[in-house]
Amino acid sequence: MDKIIEGFLKFQKDVFPQRSALFKSLAEQQNPQVLFVTCSDSRVVPELLTQQDPGDLFVIRNAGNIVPSYGPEPGGVSATVEYAVSVLKVTDVVICGHSNCGAMAAISSCQCLDHLPAVAHWLRYADVARAIVEAREYPTQRERADDLIRENVVAQLANIRTHPAVALALAQRRLNLHGWVYDIENGMIMALDGKSSRFVPLGDNPHVNAT
Repeated sequence: MDKIIEGFLKFQKDVFPQRSALFKSLAEQQNPQVLFVTCSDSRVVPELLTQQDPGDLFVIRNAGNIVPSYGPEPGGVSATVEYAVSVLKVTDVVICGHSNCGAMAAISSCQCLDHLPAVAHWLRYADVARAIVEAREYPTQRERADDLIRENVVAQLANIRTHPAVALALAQRRLNLHGWVYDIENGMIMALDGKSSRFVPLGDNPHVNAT
């Protein structure tokens, strides 16, 4: 905690004064254009890897960057999606997986999660991705895990489409969906091309989307 508190004190002393006008404008309202859904993994920092300011991203983080399908008892993720799309009127939604994801590694290697019942229940929302990957053959466990990371992004994009607010916004052509996989080691992002259903380098295809 000492390091965290020292960081806050540095922010309060050095950073905040330089950007006081920004924070003053954010004190009364927010106007993010992007809902960014990603993993809770400490190595993934959405604002850092996209170089965005406070107020630019509306962020959901959880184990496995999961968006449960809409149901009769919507939870916190569903409520946040609904608020972002219906109230904040975001124009884009990014679902961003990442390399070496612990949640996906647990699924791909069939780890026993009996001692983590809440985690096991939560990861059932990735069952579609798991079923697809289990039907394929892979030379290595690493390649299996990497493919599951990609398929999970595809599955969560399908899940988010079941949310009424998202379905309406897509029908009205005021929302775009994006599926990304961030590679922690090399800093690259692979993006889902909705036309080819393949992941392509975002750096070479900056306008690609999954819609």
